[in-house]
Amino acid sequence: MKPGTFTLANLASVALLSGSALAQPRLDEEHQRLAKEVATKAIEFMRAKQDAESGGWSVAPPGRQLPAITALVVNGLRLNGVPNDDPAVRRGVEFLLAHRKPDGGIYDTLLPSYNTACALSALAGIDDPKVSAAIEPAQRFLVSLQWSEESGDNPSVARVGPDNPFYGGIGYGQHGRPDLSNLGLALQGLKDSGLDQDSPAFKRAVVFLSRLQMVDEINDMPYADGSEQGGFIYATGPDAAHPTIGESKAGEIVETLPDGTKVSRLRAYGSMTYTGFKSYVYAGLPRDDERVQAALNWLRRHYSLDENPGLGPEGLYYYYVVMARALDAWDEPTIDVASDNGREESRRWAEDLVRKLASLQQPDGSFRPIAARWMEGDPELITAYALIALGAARGGPVN
Repeated sequence: MKPGTFTLANLASVALLSGSALAQPRLDEEHQRLAKEVATKAIEFMRAKQDAESGGWSVAPPGRQLPAITALVVNGLRLNGVPNDDPAVRRGVEFLLAHRKPDGGIYDTLLPSYNTACALSALAGIDDPKVSAAIEPAQRFLVSLQWSEESGDNPSVARVGPDNPFYGGIGYGQHGRPDLSNLGLALQGLKDSGLDQDSPAFKRAVVFLSRLQMVDEINDMPYADGSEQGGFIYATGPDAAHPTIGESKAGEIVETLPDGTKVSRLRAYGSMTYTGFKSYVYAGLPRDDERVQAALNWLRRHYSLDENPGLGPEGLYYYYVVMARALDAWDEPTIDVASDNGREESRRWAEDLVRKLASLQQPDGSFRPIAARWMEGDPELITAYALIALGAARGGPVN
C-alpha cells in the first residue's frame, strides 16, 4: 500500500470493533415492527406463487429450470422465521433435491455453479437425512469448478497455477472465464453449509479477489496500474481470449495518478465491492488488512440505498442482498459514511435498508421492479432477494 493511501487513522475508533463489542441492537423497536410487517407480507406473496405441482418458484419448462430461484425463496423464507417443517419450505426443498446430479451439483441443464451455490445456502441447517446427504457432494462439486491446480474435469474449467489470472475464481461455465458474482455466491454457499474458512477453496479465492480490487498496490493486473479506488470490478477479462484486460459492468472512470496524469480505469461498483468485501471477511482476513480496509473505505464513500453505485438502478435488489450479507458479516450496527456536506456521518445501515425495502413493497407483498436487467423484472426473484436482504438486516433467522 502506498504511503498515505487508505489511512486507517480515521477508522481506529470504529472499524476494528466488532458488533458484540459495541453491544448495540441493529434495529430499534419501530424498525423491528416494520421489518416483521414487510416480511409477513412478502412471505404471503411467496406462498401464493409456489407452483402447486412441483413445489418450486418461477418454474420453467424441463431443461430450462433455474433451481436457484427456488433456493433463494427458501432461503428468504427461513431467514425470516418460516420453520423448516413448513409445507412451503418442505416442498421447495424437495424441488431442489429433485435436481441433484451424479456429479454432486444441484441444477437442471443451465448454470451449474450458480444453481448449486444458491441451493447450498438454502439447504444448510435443515435437519433431514436426504438434505445432509446432498451437502458434501454439492460442496465438492462447487470446489471442482474453481480454477486451480485441483480443478475437476469440467470442460469449462482448466487446471492452472497462481500465476494464471483466473486462479481461484468460479464462473457460470459459459464464458470461458470466472467472475466475482459467481465466486461470491459459491463462497456464500460453502460458508453457509459449513466449509471451514481455512480450506484451500477460500485461500485460493483471495488470490482472484485481489485481482479484481482496483488498487495498484494490491492488484497485479495491468488494468489496475495507478488505481486507488479500493472497490471491485466483475472479472479479470470478458472471455478466455482476453484474461488480463479486466471487465466492469460499470464502464470506466477517470483517475488521477500520483504524477498528475489522468487516465481511464475500469470503474469499481457497489454490488461487486460488497461481494468482494464480504468474501474477504468469509475468508478470514483480519479486520485491519489493507485489502479489507480499502474495500471498506470505498463502501463508506459510496454508501447508498437509492442505487447500485456505479450502475444506478441496474441490479438493485441483488445489491441489497450483498450489502446486507456483507454488513451482517462485518457485524457492526453502524457504518461511518461520507455525507453530502463532506463530513462523516454514522448510518444505521439495517434501519436504512428496512425503510427502503418497505418503500418498495407493493400491496400484494411483492416488490416493485426497478430495472429488468439480470432478471430483476421477475417479481418472485426480487421478492426473494428482498427477503434475504431483510433477513440479513434483522440478523435472521427471526420470527
